[in-house]
Amino acid sequence: MSSEAVLQLRNVTKQIGKRTIVDQMSFDVPAGEVFGFLGPNGAGKTTTIRMIVGLISMTSGEIYVKGIPVHKEFEQAMTHIGAIVENPEMYKFLTGYQNLVYYGRRHSGITKERIDEVVKLVGLENRIHEKVKRYSLGMRQRLGVAQALLHKPSVLILDEPTNGLDPAGIRELRDYLRNLAHQEGISVVVSSHLLSEMELMCDRVAIIQTGKLIDVRSMRQLKEKADTQHIVIDVDNPRAAWEMLSAMMPDLDMHVDEGQLHISAGRKRVPDLTRALVHADIDVYGIQAANLSLEDQFLELTGGERIV
Repeated sequence: MSSEAVLQLRNVTKQIGKRTIVDQMSFDVPAGEVFGFLGPNGAGKTTTIRMIVGLISMTSGEIYVKGIPVHKEFEQAMTHIGAIVENPEMYKFLTGYQNLVYYGRRHSGITKERIDEVVKLVGLENRIHEKVKRYSLGMRQRLGVAQALLHKPSVLILDEPTNGLDPAGIRELRDYLRNLAHQEGISVVVSSHLLSEMELMCDRVAIIQTGKLIDVRSMRQLKEKADTQHIVIDVDNPRAAWEMLSAMMPDLDMHVDEGQLHISAGRKRVPDLTRALVHADIDVYGIQAANLSLEDQFLELTGGERIV
């Protein structure tokens, strides 16, 4: 196993009766990364998270947290995990600070200094001594993150953390999570069905469909591909055009389909392509170009099932 991976899943499977909910799930999450589970509702995201934190058992497979096998040394492994599955639990008649004190008693070594540290980390210094019933949903989510961070976990796991938040609350939470990962070195694992939020929040995403891991991709890769255009060129001799362009520009991804030339290339390549075809005496009847959006890519990967 890689010493850099804080969380590792190896062929994790969950079956209920004859139904396979999660099927042979494997991936690694290194330190200091925001890692997303992205997929339609019912894809298996929450089930995977519940197995990681021990709320439900695995049918087969292995999960390691900092190299510790969850199925063999559960209590030791959980000392390295902070998690919010569904909504954070807290007492609304107590202040935010009192909730943290109460929660801190469940762990050894939680000092007043540590409570003050996490309060500052999530930006609740000015409201921490107010009763939770006065908090907005976004503030409650931030208090939940503070609870999960009290014992200094290596991995923070959040299941659909932006549910119910307004745009300002979503942005605040997103900024805090990215700061935790990149400044504090904590691995943050987030599940969502909201493509737009995962695009802004995550470094990498695991794309999940019907319990299967379709792919793991960096957001940088996805954005670079989104900048690539799908170009369709209508010419009089598509085969000759393909042979000529293949010889001149061997790096291009292109093929002939239904009498047209289909090319994946950046926008800046279009003038070069046009000039090359004209200079080769190939008549060009039309050029169409369209960007492959992030949504298009996910629909492509998930077989057309929509992600919001």
